Amino acid sequence: MARRRVAAAAQLNAPGNAIMDTGKPPVLMYARSGCGYCSRARQLLGGKGVAYTEIDVETVGGARQEMQRRSGRNTVPQIFVGDRHLGGFDDLKRLDASGELDPILAAGSVA
Repeated sequence: MARRRVAAAAQLNAPGNAIMDTGKPPVLMYARSGCGYCSRARQLLGGKGVAYTEIDVETVGGARQEMQRRSGRNTVPQIFVGDRHLGGFDDLKRLDASGELDPILAAGSVA
């Protein structure tokens, strides 16, 4: 599993930091260190071999506000596949248990 942590907001759009185009939508997780639900989400995604970018809302300026604007939620983690908001860890777990997560990760379907 490849995880790329974003340490500074300027890195989001810096040359050379583009997410490799695999034909699949990028997976993005807003998280923070010391968060149990974030750790569980990392484990679930990692267990599936999913490459994702993680943005630490405590260290990246403006990241928490961006997460709140995009998701409408205040808690971490918040996970996105492409432009689709999947939700937090409980939502991710529910999608996995129902068999809906793998197709979303593979194709970015917007079911």
